[in-house]
Amino acid sequence: MRITCIGGGPAGLYFALLMKLQDARHEVTVIERNAPTDTFGWGVVFSDQTLGALRRADAKTAGQILDAFNHWDDIDVHFKGRTLRSTGHGFCGIGRMRLLNILQARCAELGVDIRYKTECPDDADVAADLIIACDGLNSRFRSKYAATYQPDIDLRRCRFVWLGTKKLFDAFTFAFEKTEWGWFQAHAYRFDETTSTFIVETPDEVWRAAGLEQMSKEEGIAFCEKLFAKYLDDHALMSNAAHLRGSAQWIRFPRVVCKRWVHHNGRAPVVLMGDAAHTAHFSIGSGTKLAFEDAISLAERIAEQPGDLAAALARYEELRGVEVLKIQNAARNSTEWFENVERHAKLEPEQFAYALLTRSQRISHENLRLRDAGYVGELEGWLAAKAGLKAEAVPPMFTPFRLRGLKLKNRVVVSPMAQYSAVHGIPGDHHLVHLGARAMGGAGLVFAEMTCTSPDARITPGCPGLWNDEQQAAWQRIVDFVHANTTAKIAMQLGHAGAKGSTRVPWEGEDLPLQAGNWPLLSASPQQYLDGVSAWSRAMSRADMDRVRDDFVAATKRAARAGFDWLELHCAHGYLLSAFLSPLTNQRSDDYGGSLANRLRFPIEVFAAMRAAWPADKPMSVRLSAHDWVPGGNTPADAVEIARAFQAAGCDLIDVSSGQVSKQQQPVYGRMYQTPFADLIRNEIGIATMAVGAISEADHVNSIVAAGRADLCAIARPHLANPAWTLLEAAKIGHVSGVGADWPVQYLSGKNQLERNLERERQLAAQNAGLSAQEQANLAQGV
Repeated sequence: MRITCIGGGPAGLYFALLMKLQDARHEVTVIERNAPTDTFGWGVVFSDQTLGALRRADAKTAGQILDAFNHWDDIDVHFKGRTLRSTGHGFCGIGRMRLLNILQARCAELGVDIRYKTECPDDADVAADLIIACDGLNSRFRSKYAATYQPDIDLRRCRFVWLGTKKLFDAFTFAFEKTEWGWFQAHAYRFDETTSTFIVETPDEVWRAAGLEQMSKEEGIAFCEKLFAKYLDDHALMSNAAHLRGSAQWIRFPRVVCKRWVHHNGRAPVVLMGDAAHTAHFSIGSGTKLAFEDAISLAERIAEQPGDLAAALARYEELRGVEVLKIQNAARNSTEWFENVERHAKLEPEQFAYALLTRSQRISHENLRLRDAGYVGELEGWLAAKAGLKAEAVPPMFTPFRLRGLKLKNRVVVSPMAQYSAVHGIPGDHHLVHLGARAMGGAGLVFAEMTCTSPDARITPGCPGLWNDEQQAAWQRIVDFVHANTTAKIAMQLGHAGAKGSTRVPWEGEDLPLQAGNWPLLSASPQQYLDGVSAWSRAMSRADMDRVRDDFVAATKRAARAGFDWLELHCAHGYLLSAFLSPLTNQRSDDYGGSLANRLRFPIEVFAAMRAAWPADKPMSVRLSAHDWVPGGNTPADAVEIARAFQAAGCDLIDVSSGQVSKQQQPVYGRMYQTPFADLIRNEIGIATMAVGAISEADHVNSIVAAGRADLCAIARPHLANPAWTLLEAAKIGHVSGVGADWPVQYLSGKNQLERNLERERQLAAQNAGLSAQEQANLAQGV
């Protein structure tokens, strides 16, 4: 096969040598516009796990790279006069020029034809069976065939400059400095015997405010030297970007995502590889790793499909698209963390450093424990002391939480989950067993499902209510059981379905209107939730608002008399109060529509009236949809302002969900996918938050709480599968002391057996794997 790689960076060179190794008869050409000695970067970072993939692909090249590596395990975080170190991370650094030299020599040895100082021809002029477009971030071929590749290029918020220094760092170093204009951060690491990479980064608005836009290249470097002088020990910073002038050395990182990677031009397929196909922010050090893995994957697919290049390319695009997206999602999380240092800097140094280490969600709490048990133990002790525990470290999930006069034993919440099993709004035996079992199962707080304030506030005829004495008595029976038989607390969530009401129970047709017995619907504006299917709601009048507000207040008083410990107002998911908040569903032209302040007016009125009727020593929360996931709808920035308004009205905690406002929504799902919204609200305005959504294991909860992303974690579906989810997760991670995870005395014999069985499973798994703690950590991280 005739193969031409356009671009002589790591992707093109490595793919070229792999194909010659696969079949020496391949005619492989690499076309590179620069000289072999030109490079515009400094060091390249790999994890230990990446080296394993290189060894399997070509042991000789991997050995040469390994011999040139500088290896370190430590990460240092310098913040507010403190240095916090974590170890066990397993990084390797190599100079970019040295790496290219190794690949160039190996290509020459194998017979690859490398043509330097040659401009990239048009693909129409390339006589090849396969063209690899590895021409970098500003790929000409990606632009030429944009209709096929469908690139999405997102220019990120921060500016950064890639520099070098002769100061040798003995750890991967993150240094944060606050200036009169805002925060700057440095990412520094040693990559050879004499030199370190030193990247300086700051938000674009801070960069401009500091005057860097007007500075010459030399002045900009001098600015950085002065700012980070205490880390440089009198060593200078150096630039090797001679082709750039003035502030052009400061760039904004472009996140590149392509929907397709293969274009068929009628003569030879043009395949994107490396930065031409995708980018991942330098803060997770994966750009070169991804380029190598692209090359390995395509070579393997071609070997698997001899004589069928089209099938090989289709499989390559399919497999790599998924794997790259995982890395890019992690890189997005990391990018956003560094874009918002101003917000994270409100954390204390211990929590700030932990949040940095776990920012991408690829390193979790237990993964970090595998790397550095001492560091995690110290952090857990610090968090436990902050929570009022004495003398012992416990997982963050099992630390207590206090709000007003209430103390929860741990950070786990059974999320409100609709059961649609009430009769005439009265909760029955099903609700007693459902909520009672989960209260006995170890959670700190158990939520009743959304309970309606009037018959016409229900979603379905099976929804519970709190508008009469019989319902109050039924709820009190459940509350009394929880208080008498468990150490959990119990919360009531009140809501009004609005335009999403008068529907069947889900197992008879989700969101479909009742076949008979429908009731009139109210909303902020006339609305049909399912176009052409749902009944139309009518816009509320002021008289309607008065009645609905008074119904919420009456239900609040009943909840207090029933003995609930906590009260939440449901303002999410497109229900009545949510419909006022979202511009998608609020089209009013009076004082209750238009601006966000107007859209907030009625929900805040309801909340304030409820807060006045609810006991002052008991907490009140609000559930919000922090993102409508529809163009023109509420965004996370809007959610911050909405939360701020409820905070001013006396709200103690924001329960942060998203979506379900419109059937046109397009959420970006993933594990803990709504947690960033809880983090944003919590640390932007200084209010407690509850994270919810795709949180399914103790590791998730520990990471969220320890990093200060949320104060509580609401767990929904896992609790449907296992009422004792909290106790099982405690046993899984070896938390057996009982702190924050007390078992009912009747079940203690089951506790001991469960813990023994799980410990035996852990030992067997470790023996079978035959992996070191470092290797287990890297494997779990997927690097």
